[in-house]
Amino acid sequence: MTTSSRLSWKDVRDEIHDAILTGRYAPGDRLPRDADIAEDLNCARSTVQRAMQDLSDSGLIERRRKGGTRVRRDPVTRATLDIPITRREVEQKGGRYSYQLLHSAEEPAPREVLAAFELGTAPRQMQRVEALHLSDGKPYLLEDRWICLETVPEIRDLDLQRESANEWLVVNKPYSRCDVKFYAISADDHVADVLQTAPGAALFVIERTTWIDTAPITTVKGITAPGYQLLTTT
Repeated sequence: MTTSSRLSWKDVRDEIHDAILTGRYAPGDRLPRDADIAEDLNCARSTVQRAMQDLSDSGLIERRRKGGTRVRRDPVTRATLDIPITRREVEQKGGRYSYQLLHSAEEPAPREVLAAFELGTAPRQMQRVEALHLSDGKPYLLEDRWICLETVPEIRDLDLQRESANEWLVVNKPYSRCDVKFYAISADDHVADVLQTAPGAALFVIERTTWIDTAPITTVKGITAPGYQLLTTT
């Protein structure tokens, strides 16, 4: 990979993509370090990182912390799932949006939150936020969120009674990495009461954790009310 002119991240993506398709890098092969590619292509390392993220999102390569970047042995087609602003999601479905802050306080992060953030077990204070998003006055999604105060100290000054953490973070804290999980739970008494459903009801959960580089931003469980539908594009 050589060039004499400055390339955009799309140019870099296409260069790497072509190298994989032509067999220069076979399935399972490890790609050069981002810094080496940047030097070879005469571009910024951030440009390479953006290109690599796009190739990873498309399912062609896989990137692992401290494990480098490899061509996937079995490339996959991935759906596109943006982190939504819940207000807009409700309004796009024709609903009238409203929001209730249920709880907000600095608390010791539990073990599962530290694990989600890949922070080890050292005690840390984080902002715990629980909020209810409604559509036409009916429960739509229960937000159970932890925010890393080292990365997002501004959250302490935000009036969460008036502005949801979901909307503020999407607008003000763009992420470079996002892990997403989908699963179902049985509603406990608290969740059933908030979402106005029966205890033990099966509920769909979207769990997201985001980082800026290696700095954790937030991890959130969006527990949806019965009847919730999720749409993705490919």
